[in-house]
Amino acid sequence: MTHWLRNGWPTLAIMLGASVWGMIWYPLRMLAALGVTGTAASALTSGAGCLFVLLVRHRALKTVRWHWLLPALALAAGITNLGFVWGSIHGQVMRVLLLFYLTPAWTALFAHFILHERLTWAGAGLAALSLAGAMTMLWSPQLGMPLPGNLAEWAGLAGGMGFAMSNVLILKTSRVLPDMKPEMRTATIFGGAALFSACASLFEAMPAPPTGAHLGTAAWLVLGLGLLLASNNMLVQYGLARVPANRASIIMLFEIVVTALSAWLFAGETPGPREWAGGVCIVLASALSSWVHRSKAVPPDPATADASLDDAHDAGRGDRNGGKNRPRAMV
Repeated sequence: MTHWLRNGWPTLAIMLGASVWGMIWYPLRMLAALGVTGTAASALTSGAGCLFVLLVRHRALKTVRWHWLLPALALAAGITNLGFVWGSIHGQVMRVLLLFYLTPAWTALFAHFILHERLTWAGAGLAALSLAGAMTMLWSPQLGMPLPGNLAEWAGLAGGMGFAMSNVLILKTSRVLPDMKPEMRTATIFGGAALFSACASLFEAMPAPPTGAHLGTAAWLVLGLGLLLASNNMLVQYGLARVPANRASIIMLFEIVVTALSAWLFAGETPGPREWAGGVCIVLASALSSWVHRSKAVPPDPATADASLDDAHDAGRGDRNGGKNRPRAMV
C-alpha cells in the first residue's frame, strides 16, 4: 500500500493539475461577467501568481542570470496566457482548447529551428495528423476554407503557438542556464503573461468596472485564481519530477476530458461530430507524440530532477548521446 501511494501521488498531482486547467475557464468567465475584461483578468491573475511564487521561493532569485532567452520566454508565455484566457472567455471552450492543443505541429517547427532538432518522418506525420484534425473541426461548406471562425478561435490558435514556443524556450533555457531554479522560470512565465496582458488591455474597450460588492468579489477571485494557478504549477512540478515525461504528457490530456465535461455542465456546450472527429485526431497526435519519443533511459532522481510546468507537455527525455540523456522537444 505504501509503495502504491508513493508511486501514485505524482500521477495524482499531474491529474489534479490538468483538472484545474480544464476548469479554469469558468471563474475567468465569472470575472468577465463582473466587468473584468479578458486582458485585464489575464494580467491580474498572472501578476498575483508571479507575486506568490516570488514570495514563496524568494531564495531562488539568486540563481537568475540575465539572458535574452528570459524576455523571449516571457513574451511567448504572455501570448500563451492571453490567447487561452481571452479565447475561453469569448469563444466555445472546447474548440478553443483543441486549437490550443495543436502543439505537435508548432513544436516540430520551432524545435527544428531553435533547438536544431532533426525533423523526423514520425514528427512530420504527427504534425500532419494534428493539422488534419484542426481542418476537420474547422471545415464547413458554408465557411469554405478551414480557418478559425472568430477572434476567440484565432486567440486559441495563437495561444497554442505561443505554448509550443514556450515549451521549446523552456528546454533551451534549462540547457543555457542550468543553475537557474525552475521556480524562477515559473515566475518568468507568470511575469511575462502579466506584462503582456497589461499592455494588451490598453487596446481593449473596458466596460463599467465592478463597484461595491462586485469589486470585492472580483478582487477575491483575482487573488484566488493567482494563488490557485501558482500552487497548481508547483503541484504539477512535483509530479513531473517523478513521472517520465512521455507518460506525463498522456496524463495531461486529461485536461481535455475535464474541459469537455465542464463546458457541457456549466455552459451547455456540446461538441458536434466534426469537433469530435477533429478532437480525436489532435488528442491522438499528442498521445502518439509521447509514445514516439519514449526512452529506455532510467528516470531521474526525484531529489535532483529539474522539471517545469511546460517541460512535461512537450519536452521528452530524448535518446542517449555519448552516455548522457539529452532532452528533446516532443512533437
